[in-house]
Amino acid sequence: MALTIFILRLVIYVLASPVYLLNFLGLWGWICKKCFPHFLVRVSETYNKQMASQKRELFGNLQQFQGPSGKLSLLEVGCGTGTNFKFYPAGCGVTCVDPNPNFEKFLINSLAENRHLQFERFLVAAGENMRSVASGSVDVVVCTLVLCSVESPEQILREVCRVLRPGGAFYFMEHVAAEPSTWNYFWQQVLDPIWYLLFDGCNLTRESWKPLERANFSQLKLKHLHAPLSWPLVRPHIYGYAVK
Repeated sequence: MALTIFILRLVIYVLASPVYLLNFLGLWGWICKKCFPHFLVRVSETYNKQMASQKRELFGNLQQFQGPSGKLSLLEVGCGTGTNFKFYPAGCGVTCVDPNPNFEKFLINSLAENRHLQFERFLVAAGENMRSVASGSVDVVVCTLVLCSVESPEQILREVCRVLRPGGAFYFMEHVAAEPSTWNYFWQQVLDPIWYLLFDGCNLTRESWKPLERANFSQLKLKHLHAPLSWPLVRPHIYGYAVK
């Protein structure tokens, strides 16, 4: 099986050699950062439609983590185009963090369509290093389809725990590796290297539930889901929340 995966990866490498050449020359990252937000706008609309009931379930109890201020303070890490905004409760104060500054104009459009929210600020930063966010300053951190592409899930979870107030919650929804010995997992392994390049550092075979289980949360509610999505490769999902 390992040999078959290697041969198929080699075939894909040859077919996608222009992309690998651009990456070798240091140009692909720049192109991807510029173009990926435009692609994500379209994909996120479809994802939201297909995952609407799961997102409503996930975010249905956000308000219970409202802090002493009387207003829910929410930090979204890897906010992308702001497709989660419609699921947040009215009056929620939202701060957005994303390493790609090209998402900002799409966030502005999303905010114009979601005037029930109070937008605080947009920070250009990686989730692994959110030093601009004070420790213990937010009620809720949200992270959807992000742990698949960060350099260190463990570090981003440490940062999440740092910025959350005691009793605050971390909400997540992530595509993950399929069960081993399935055809889906086989093709995830075959396509993982080119997928990583085409989709801005996304890993198909990441087992994101493991760092969540090891993180320093007092409570973890995690569900595995076969998501109702068009692309079989990203149907394996986890979602839930963890309490600091």
